[in-house]
Parts: sequence; structure tokens; C-alpha cells
Amino acid sequence: MIQAKALAAVALGVAGAAGLAGTALAQATYETSPRAPEYLYARTCGYCHGHNVGPVIRGRNLPAPVIAAMVRSGQGAMPAFKPTEITDTELQALAQWLSTAPADPRERGQ
Repeated sequence: MIQAKALAAVALGVAGAAGLAGTALAQATYETSPRAPEYLYARTCGYCHGHNVGPVIRGRNLPAPVIAAMVRSGQGAMPAFKPTEITDTELQALAQWLSTAPADPRERGQ
């Protein structure tokens, strides 16, 4: 009986460690393969910015640190985006790209 409990505890520990290792590997892979700023803008930001929901932000030469702070903290109707949604590496690249991106004449905003 004691051996069975000990064996079960070891099995749970190994299974738990394997699960954590898989999670860490998935996170490490995601961090080493960041999504492109253009992709993030099209899939995340451009949904509102440029479609008459939020202000147009491309072509305004906003400072990258201001963009990054706004993305993390949100303001008004804009939600805050967590590092699990946009990693710090991706946010730096996105903010830099947006700070120098030319205006898109097809975009409209408030």
C-alpha cells in the first residue's frame, strides 16, 4: 500500500514536470518567434484604429514609448494588452514600427 502511494506520487511528479516543461517550451518558442509588427497591427490594432472606432495612429509620428505605454495600460475604450497577448519583444517592435509608419489613406478614425 505504501509503495503504491509512493509510486503514484512519483508518477504525478513526473507528469507534472513534463507538463511544466511543455508549457515552458511553448512560451520559449513563442518568445523566440515574435510576430511581425505589420501582422500585429492588422490583427489587433487596425481592427479599431483605421475603421472609425479609434483614432488613426499611423502617420502621426507618435513616440514609440508613448505607444508602448498606451498598449500596456489602455485608456478609455481601448483595452490594455497583457504580455500574454503581445509580448514585450513584439510590443517594442510594434511601437517602433507605428512611430515611423506612413499614413494609410484608406484608414479612417475619430
